[in-house]
Amino acid sequence: MLDTPGETRSVQDPREWNADEAITLLFTAHYRPLVRLAVLLVHDQDMAEDVAQDAYVALHAKWRSLRDTDKALAYLRASVVNRARSALRRRSVALRYLFGAAPPADMPSAEAGALGQIEHEEILNALRKLPTRQREALVLRYYGDLSEAQIADAMGVSRGAVKSHTSRGMAALRGVLEKAT
Repeated sequence: MLDTPGETRSVQDPREWNADEAITLLFTAHYRPLVRLAVLLVHDQDMAEDVAQDAYVALHAKWRSLRDTDKALAYLRASVVNRARSALRRRSVALRYLFGAAPPADMPSAEAGALGQIEHEEILNALRKLPTRQREALVLRYYGDLSEAQIADAMGVSRGAVKSHTSRGMAALRGVLEKAT
């Protein structure tokens, strides 16, 4: 990219990018996968978009204080996972306030439209029944195709905990799916 005639700046080195350039490039490359990740965690397209956008806004605000800009994507993933957890807690509190102890069983889910194109609805239903950490580990591993180290960073746990959550999640998922058939 040319700054002035005859002068060039490397676009490849993220340390030379200002926050606007970096966030724009990250947004272009990773926004949709991060929204899909959030949809699988919060089961609501609109809320998932808010979660992902808030993660980008937070990264933009902290860009200058990042020690390693190469880990910006890992920061975004972790931020999406944490913000999804917060959104689920807020929704749970709101539903308890509105409906008492639990929402009515016949309440339509928001994911019906957002996840309509996914062919394996029974797997998604079984996945929703898993504990939060197991669900997060499985979504990040098999949907996000992340390594154990990347999952550990995103979830804020050790690699051993990732292995444990993934293993227990798969066992629980198998059990739920076997009961359904």
